Amino acid sequence: MRAEPRVSGGTSEVVHLALPKGTEKVCELCQEPARLQCTDCLVTFYCDAEHQQADWVGIHERICQLLVPIRTPTVASLQQAGRIETKLKKVELIEICRSVAQCKLSEGKHQEALHAAQSCLRLSIDIHGPSTVQLVPPYLLLAEAHMGLGNLAQVIELLSQAEWVMLKSPEHSPVHHQLHRSLGRLHIVTGNLEAALFNFANDIYYASEEYGLDSTDTCGGYFLIAGVFAKKGELPVARSLYSKVAQIWHCHFTKLLETHAQNPDKVLEPSYDEAQRVEVHDMLKTMLEFEQNYSRKDSAQIAQVAHCLAMLWFFGGDFLKALGFGSTALQASQLIPNHDLTDCIQGLLQLVQSLQTESQPGSD
Repeated sequence: MRAEPRVSGGTSEVVHLALPKGTEKVCELCQEPARLQCTDCLVTFYCDAEHQQADWVGIHERICQLLVPIRTPTVASLQQAGRIETKLKKVELIEICRSVAQCKLSEGKHQEALHAAQSCLRLSIDIHGPSTVQLVPPYLLLAEAHMGLGNLAQVIELLSQAEWVMLKSPEHSPVHHQLHRSLGRLHIVTGNLEAALFNFANDIYYASEEYGLDSTDTCGGYFLIAGVFAKKGELPVARSLYSKVAQIWHCHFTKLLETHAQNPDKVLEPSYDEAQRVEVHDMLKTMLEFEQNYSRKDSAQIAQVAHCLAMLWFFGGDFLKALGFGSTALQASQLIPNHDLTDCIQGLLQLVQSLQTESQPGSD
């Protein structure tokens, strides 16, 4: 057996396989016959070094050693306790793959997200079976990755599979709204705005059934449907929906800030992971730019959205961004006599400045 050179980029080594007949392995990415093996975990195989490198960057680096107990049969794994432990490990792996895929999607790394989403789907099928509602989230992740890569035929196929699974699952599920959200995004890309409106309306309906009309989960649908109305040139409708989104997020962040004020000595923990924070930032930033470019600017709306962004980055620990958006919010609020947000914005700016000073080297 001759070892291949170590692939660049910090990946594990791969080696040529000399497998006995009847024990053929398949590539982790394409399911074609494998000739290479990861020498770290020894349970993952590839058809060539290019696929090994792609999988390492996409997800394998994060889950390499976690795959060993799952893919290595033991006496214990044949017993009930062993099977339960293996299933729990797979559930943990699914969440890691989902989180990595979502984070890479938020960063625009669609090719890398594809590999993480594929691993998420394979593990989900392994645990839940080939036609269960638990497969819908990885289908949607894969569809979003392919959409970013411009593979619309793949997107349509994946969303059709997700729809078929949902049709066979009569029970109400929180993934209903996610499916309609993905379908709406597909119709925007293909230019079918009426179909996009229909699916985003269903997104809002199912999300409100699950989380409530004023939930931050539901308002993602309000934001997307507002974007469709903006594309159709119906700007007052879009503006009204954006205002609804701003109110929901402002209420949410204000409550978080009040909770923090009640426990000022508690270490400030980020309220969202990186992928969620980027998604919320992009949403609010789009709304801010829409209002700033509107022919009849509403300073109150600008102040509220910028204040949301300032609070978002305050909780994210990025004080420079918090100060920048806070300053924008303060300037807008000061254009309105006795505006009720001015004191709140000034209080946030003072809090951020004090924390920024404390975090500087040499401060007591």
